Amino acid sequence: MNRTLIIAEAGVNHNGSIELAKKLIDVAVEAGVDYVKFQTFKAENLVSKSAKKAAYQVKNINDNDDSQFAMLKKLELDIDTHKLLIDYCQSRNIKFLSTAFDLDSIDLLNELNIDLFKVPSGEITNYPYLQKIGRSGKSVIVSTGMANLSDIEACIEVLTNAGTNRDQVTILHCNTEYPTPMKDVNLKAMLTIGEAFKVPVGYSDHTLGIEIPVAAVAMGATVIEKHFTLDKTMEGPDHKASLEPDELIKMVAAIRNIENAMGNGIKSPSASEARNIEIARKSIHIAKDLPAGHTLTEADLLMKRPGSGISPMKINSILGKTIAVSLREDDILSWSHLQ
Repeated sequence: MNRTLIIAEAGVNHNGSIELAKKLIDVAVEAGVDYVKFQTFKAENLVSKSAKKAAYQVKNINDNDDSQFAMLKKLELDIDTHKLLIDYCQSRNIKFLSTAFDLDSIDLLNELNIDLFKVPSGEITNYPYLQKIGRSGKSVIVSTGMANLSDIEACIEVLTNAGTNRDQVTILHCNTEYPTPMKDVNLKAMLTIGEAFKVPVGYSDHTLGIEIPVAAVAMGATVIEKHFTLDKTMEGPDHKASLEPDELIKMVAAIRNIENAMGNGIKSPSASEARNIEIARKSIHIAKDLPAGHTLTEADLLMKRPGSGISPMKINSILGKTIAVSLREDDILSWSHLQ
């Protein structure tokens, strides 16, 4: 099984603090993820001043201000901060990634030479946005929260018509509710996406805990994205639906274990279990003392461990045979005993 690409989504959990952002990068490094991802936007380009917060944002921030614009304005990262964080990621040997939420931010990330583009669920129906990313020539990972198959098909079409090769596109199944109720995860939809579009698939997770992303890897996810934070009790829109550092470490370890456990799909004894075949299986034993020249019946035979003799699967070839030598109770029958 190929190695799963794990994206640790710091998002806006830096709360506008460079030092907090660096601590999040440190956590991602310790966990062993592939990318640490932030969010790039200008509030003026992303939302109107009249836009309201989502219900989960109101609940998580609780500042008596329902303005999405005011919330996002505090969470912007300017170009100098991007450069600082990219440099810090390079110093810690981890890849930097960020999601652009507007056209200017796509330009900014292009100028910073990011590896790939990540399309968030909310932009999957944004034609100008998708077209601009498609023209970049870079690989694209697309989250599909709130989408159906026709939305995904249209998104892929815009990207590929703009210049993205189809083999550069990975589609992530996703549910845009924070946290996502287990009954709404619908993990099998990830497989449906893969079958429908013949592209690599993955999963962007907003559930509480680590079980679902681990299960997604067992089902064939090539990319996992998961929010993380330093502390779920911090004020901000996404902290409560994020993993804390110890949970992120456990998730990555579990995913790597699952990858190692998937194997090659060939059913045969593994090297570690082969030594137990004789110990665990049975062979044909003699049930009582028998004289030479005796013709074997079922009553003369017992199936017992170890499995170093004749397999019980051969019993029909044994019954009715005559033994050439006398045998004692509990002897292991061998082919050389037979006439």
